[in-house]
Amino acid sequence: MGEPARRRGRARRALFARTAALGLSAWALALVFAPSAGFGAGSGIVAEEAAEGLTCQCGCGLTVANCNHPNCSFAVPAREKIAAMAARGMSAAAIIEEFRKIYGEKVLSAPTTQGFNLLAWITPFAAMGGGLLALLAAARRWRTAHADESAPVGDSSGGKPPWAAALRRELEREVGENL
Repeated sequence: MGEPARRRGRARRALFARTAALGLSAWALALVFAPSAGFGAGSGIVAEEAAEGLTCQCGCGLTVANCNHPNCSFAVPAREKIAAMAARGMSAAAIIEEFRKIYGEKVLSAPTTQGFNLLAWITPFAAMGGGLLALLAAARRWRTAHADESAPVGDSSGGKPPWAAALRRELEREVGENL
């Protein structure tokens, strides 16, 4: 085995070692700094999902899971209630439905896909589609208008403006006099 092949082998091993170390470091950091919503160890994913689906009513505008007020009058008791409901085996959807019955639709972090709330889901996409259509229509109109200006129909001069021939003769005359 020659020297270049040996160097390539060492470079590959070094690259693998760096990649493995970087991956292991990222995994360790993810474990250490994983976000926690303040739920007990037994309630887990169901409680987290339910808390993300509810808006805190203290006025912060965040979800119950993300409310950053340490003594929030709504989020702290809600988290405890959610954890207890999850521990009893309720699903996230059932927990969210219970809160909706008590506080109304304003407690939901996303509008439902029924009735008038369906408009909140459709409107942004409809506006983007309408804007795209308007942009395409304007571009088509602009392109056709400029195409008409650049090549007049029936022009035998090859698309050159009428003053181009006179300008060319003038330039040739001046260049001829100066030489």
